Amino acid sequence: MASDLLTAADVARGVCRLFVQAGLVAIPEVPLPNGRRTDLTAIDAKGRITIVEIKVSRADLHGDGKWPDYCDWCDHFYWALAAGLDPAILETPDYRPETSGLIVADRYGAAVVREAARCDLAPARRKAELLRIGRLAMRRSMVAADPDLAAGWGEGV
Repeated sequence: MASDLLTAADVARGVCRLFVQAGLVAIPEVPLPNGRRTDLTAIDAKGRITIVEIKVSRADLHGDGKWPDYCDWCDHFYWALAAGLDPAILETPDYRPETSGLIVADRYGAAVVREAARCDLAPARRKAELLRIGRLAMRRSMVAADPDLAAGWGEGV
């Protein structure tokens, strides 16, 4: 499947399939305390947090300057590229290939091309983030079951 036919939702689906096999659970569109919003945030059984930034086009990849803002909020950071998208730019120093991982995905699955370096969050930040992410996931589940609950309920609650 050509990368120009893949959407971010397709790539997220493939990454989530990979994560399930690795024992991670993920949630899309997680707002961070610094005002950024992740494409995918995943948690493993030990409470380690992985953030994934999804790119489906060359222009999107070249135009991303905000991604370093995610690194203070996770133990691992990955780029997830649509299958067929050239990952060469991610080898340049601006994209920190020594720390950022690389996943290539399509709608049906994904593969880790480069592992992300591990950068352990401070225990207090990890606890706060796990609590915040857990509450966000539960809130979304409650609203999915009863949309009337969403009235007046912002993401920060």
